[in-house]
Amino acid sequence: MLQDFKNFAMKGNVVDLAVGVIIGAAFSKIVDSLVGDIIMPLIGAITGGLDFSNYYLPLTSAIQGHPAYADAKKAGAVLGYGSFITAVINFLIIAFVLFIAIKQIERLKGSHAPAPAAPPPPPRSEVLLEEIRDALVKK
Repeated sequence: MLQDFKNFAMKGNVVDLAVGVIIGAAFSKIVDSLVGDIIMPLIGAITGGLDFSNYYLPLTSAIQGHPAYADAKKAGAVLGYGSFITAVINFLIIAFVLFIAIKQIERLKGSHAPAPAAPPPPPRSEVLLEEIRDALVKK
């Protein structure tokens, strides 16, 4: 049983998946920083101070005024749609980057692919049978 597990765990697909998950986690942090530290401040500057991270709807009366989202979460239940918008933007950026990366990989694979080989000639017996058939059709 232990040997079967070892064989399963060391298959190429499992190891590739593990590497992909680790790289994906690191890539996610990069994208979070890109969105939170670069894109959203630019959107805020263009739109006159729009900050999605503090957009929420209070769901309890315990939240008085309009405190920051983090403070409102501590005070009671809130519907943080601004955080959701930021997460959607993160997803769209990740999806776009992966789309571009996969397109480039496919392009590179296509440019180095060998030309398909010509099909082998038919066996001599087949050629002879075709000649006989053609001769019979002419008569």
